[in-house]
Amino acid sequence: MTKAGPDPTLLVVLDEAVAAFKAPLGEADRAQGWTDDLRREVQEEISVNRSVLRREGLHMVWYLRTRLDEWMDHEGVRPGRLRSLVLDVQRRLVEARSTS
Repeated sequence: MTKAGPDPTLLVVLDEAVAAFKAPLGEADRAQGWTDDLRREVQEEISVNRSVLRREGLHMVWYLRTRLDEWMDHEGVRPGRLRSLVLDVQRRLVEARSTS
């Protein structure tokens, strides 16, 4: 039995998110509640998800954290560029679950 390969569109979004979170925070990001520690934690979470999907295949999406919205709410992150990116990642992971 072969593993299903990861959805290239999902991987592109995850790649973009990892790259965005590797960059230093701007003033607007900090004003929206982002800290350097939170930025690193989110980048690591998304990076791990991306690595799992690349190595193991799309079926692993069932085991990935998809409650990033709750995490952002708990941390008090307000709407903005990075939060939108995180929510897009979450939405795509949830969509991948429904198609795997």
